[in-house]
Amino acid sequence: MRKPKVIRMVFALCLGCFIMVILYFNSSLKPVLEAAGDRSSGQKSRRSPLQTLYDGDQVESPVQVIHQGRREVLEEACRSYTRKRRVLIPEDLKHVIVDDQHGLLYCYVPKVACTNWKRVLMVLTGVTGSLRDPLAIPANEAHVPGNLRTLSEYSTSQINQRLRSYLKFVFVREPFERLVSAYRNKFTRSYNTAFHKRYGTKIVRRHRPDPQPEALERGNDVSFEEFVYYLVDPATQREEPFNEHWERVHSLCHPCLIHYDVVGKYETLEQDSRYVLQLAGVEDQVSFPTSSKSTRTTGDMAAQFFHNISPFYQKKLYNLYRMDFLLFNYSIPAYLKFR
Repeated sequence: MRKPKVIRMVFALCLGCFIMVILYFNSSLKPVLEAAGDRSSGQKSRRSPLQTLYDGDQVESPVQVIHQGRREVLEEACRSYTRKRRVLIPEDLKHVIVDDQHGLLYCYVPKVACTNWKRVLMVLTGVTGSLRDPLAIPANEAHVPGNLRTLSEYSTSQINQRLRSYLKFVFVREPFERLVSAYRNKFTRSYNTAFHKRYGTKIVRRHRPDPQPEALERGNDVSFEEFVYYLVDPATQREEPFNEHWERVHSLCHPCLIHYDVVGKYETLEQDSRYVLQLAGVEDQVSFPTSSKSTRTTGDMAAQFFHNISPFYQKKLYNLYRMDFLLFNYSIPAYLKFR
C-alpha cells in the first residue's frame, strides 16, 4: 500500500518541477521577445539613408525629381562616353570618406565645399566629442589625415558591403569655376608658400621665358595663363598625377564605377546638403554651414580669368575637363571663344 503513495509523491514532485521550469522559461523569454520587438520596431523607424532614398511609398518631392534626373544624366553619359569598365582598386577610394554610424559614403572634391562637409562628418562620427557646431572646427583640422576613415582602408569584402548598402554622395561644381577657384586659392594667396615652392617654381621654370631668379626661387607670382599652359602640357601628367585641387572629378571619384545616389552641386549647395542630412535622419543633430563668403569664385569672375587665354588653349583645356562637363551636365561656358 505504501508503494502507490510513494509513486504519487514522486509524480507530484516531477509535475511541480515541470511547471516551475515552464514558468521560469516563460518569464525569461518575455523580456527577450519584448527587447527583440523593440529593436525591430526601432529598425523600422531608423531606416538606412539608402532605404529612405529608394522607398517607393514616399511621395516624390521636387528635390527628389531633380536628383533622379541627375542620376539618369550621369548614367547615360557613362554609357555614352566610357569605352570599357574596369574593377575598382583601393587607390580609387582614397577620396571616399566613410561614416559607419549613419551609413554614408562621401567622395570629397577640393574646392566644392569639402572642408565644411568634412566638418559635418567629424561631428556625425563623434570625432569632435560633444562639439556639435561644424564651424567651431578649425579648417586645417578638417583635413588632418586619420580624423575620418576612407573606404580604401577597408578589406575588399567590407568595401563591397558598404558600396552596396550605404548612401553614396558627391558634390560637384562647374569645372572652370572650380579651376579658377583652385588657382586663386593656391597661387594668389601669400600664405600658400608650400604650393608656390612645389608647383609655382616648376611652372615658372617651364612656361615663362627668361624668368627672374627671384621668381624661380619663390614661384609666388604664377599667372593664370602660365597655370593653363602647365595643365595642358602633356609632360605634366606624364611626370605625376594632377594635384587633387585641380584633378578632374571623374578621376577623383570615379562616378562611372561607383553608383552615386546623390550628386549634389555647388550651385545648389544648401538645398542639396539639407537633402543628404534629411536622408541620413540627422537634420536635427547638425546643420550644414551656410557660406557668407563674398570672395567666392563666380562665373563672371571665371570669364575674366579666361579673357586672356587664346582660343587654342581654351579648347585644349576644355578637352582636358570635358568629361566633367558631360557627366555632370554643365554647358560649355558662353565666354569661351573656340566654338
